Amino acid sequence: MNWSEMQPLLTQACQETLVMVAWSTLIAVVGGLPIGILLVLTDRDGLLQNTVVNKVLGQIVNIARSMPFIILMVALMSFTRWITGTTIGSTAAIVPLAIGGIPFFARLVETAVREVDGGLVEAVQSMGGSTWTIVRKVLVPEALPSLIASTTTTVIALIGYSAMAGTVGGGGLGDLAVRYGYQRFETGLMWITVAVLAVAISLIQLAGDTTARTLHRRGGRSGPGPRLRLLKAKEPAAADIGKVA
Repeated sequence: MNWSEMQPLLTQACQETLVMVAWSTLIAVVGGLPIGILLVLTDRDGLLQNTVVNKVLGQIVNIARSMPFIILMVALMSFTRWITGTTIGSTAAIVPLAIGGIPFFARLVETAVREVDGGLVEAVQSMGGSTWTIVRKVLVPEALPSLIASTTTTVIALIGYSAMAGTVGGGGLGDLAVRYGYQRFETGLMWITVAVLAVAISLIQLAGDTTARTLHRRGGRSGPGPRLRLLKAKEPAAADIGKVA
């Protein structure tokens, strides 16, 4: 197989992989972000402490994360057919990719949010801030660099999942590598597919790391962050003045 024959196949496979990963990442972020935050809020000493909710939600996330993606795809075939009308192709692959990505991203969000300085949360609480205000003004802005890094990790994981989806007719670069590179012994096409995946992952990792570092240098904070730090720094001084008086 020469390059003129490979090019249209590679172009179509890249487009399918891009669509699968983009949509599944969007759904994983939208679904995983609130779950990850809720795991922190309902944990012991959390703002919405609820042991039952935390344990049940944590177990669901753990079970979903531990399931191999190939098994997850097969288990969700009926649900995928109900959603998309088919179980074959890149559109159908988005469903298991998104469902597999949600618990993966949720755990990363939980880890990122736990790193936020508890003093900032206490400062907002002392000013009468609600739980929603703390989440919106403190937890998410302060954890933003880590959340960007978590999103990058999720995208790369979903690219790997999408390649596995190709083994069961999911389309994309994985399907191309299996159908042509393996079944038809087109070794050259297989190695080109591997190279494309390696370059794509490297570029995504570079972009994610650069964005995370840039946000970290800027503090990774939105508007209220500096004011909260200033308030936190001034509180001891005010207390000292009261003692002197």
